[in-house]
Amino acid sequence: MRVAAIDCGTNSIRLLVADVEGHSLQEVTREMTVVRLGEGVDRTGAFAAAALERTFAACDAYAATVRDLGVERMRFAATSASRDVSNRAAFVAGVRERLGVDPEVISGAEEAALSFRGAVEGLAHSVLSTPTLVVDIGGGSTEFVLGERTPTSAISVNIGCVRMTERHLHGDPPTLDEITRVEVDVADAIDQAARDVPLGDARSMIGVAGTVTTIVAIVHGLEAYDPATIHGLGASLDDVEAVTSELLAMPRAQRAAISVMHPGRVDVIGGGALVLRAVMRRTGLPIVASETDILDGLARGLAEG
Repeated sequence: MRVAAIDCGTNSIRLLVADVEGHSLQEVTREMTVVRLGEGVDRTGAFAAAALERTFAACDAYAATVRDLGVERMRFAATSASRDVSNRAAFVAGVRERLGVDPEVISGAEEAALSFRGAVEGLAHSVLSTPTLVVDIGGGSTEFVLGERTPTSAISVNIGCVRMTERHLHGDPPTLDEITRVEVDVADAIDQAARDVPLGDARSMIGVAGTVTTIVAIVHGLEAYDPATIHGLGASLDDVEAVTSELLAMPRAQRAAISVMHPGRVDVIGGGALVLRAVMRRTGLPIVASETDILDGLARGLAEG
């Protein structure tokens, strides 16, 4: 069955078209567009008109792709930024008009479970000690989900690369005081997560989404962003400490010149790196990067009906 999964988060909107048969998922195309839908949401509680325009333009492009590829089933999942905004109705209507489906504003728990499935099944060839902790660092939130073949506990907390950047990181490069304020926010959120998810029980850790994959690509000195190469690569805490310190000391222009840096991630990578570093400090585990994530979990679920 040919299916399409769309994940609309705080920073980016992404599309996966895949053929799914049994446990096999064959990617047809995977696209990502940085639309910064959640721009200003932490402050205003509403989507900005310009952010909606950027998102709807991406939806128009994805609608053409889905039509051209003969997709049979489609699901549109909207995550962190879409949960609490005052003008959600305008967002829903705009997506429905362009794609013919309503965006489902999924809960943090469902987002975590879908990310877990996508990440763990996508790394089935790897030898990962269990229980495995999957950490999904998004633009507005971070999901923690622990399990073996299926999740046993999960939580979503409101720390993400966009939210932390907009709230605290205003200097170029950010000041020590700004960095400290992020660290305080992140530590409080990890304390909250640990009350629901026993982080100390994890024996391995997978990281999904652009913060993790970009930092791992930098750690390994890749000259270009190559998902096939990045998938399954690991990084130690020492590696992440070093890259985080370097990124936070760089002005914007220097970050933009990094070969593996997506232009839409330049402004927020420091905030994401601080979240990743804090999680690794807390767990004491290395991180394994996964290029399969919530999109893959959505696609597998669609094929199962």
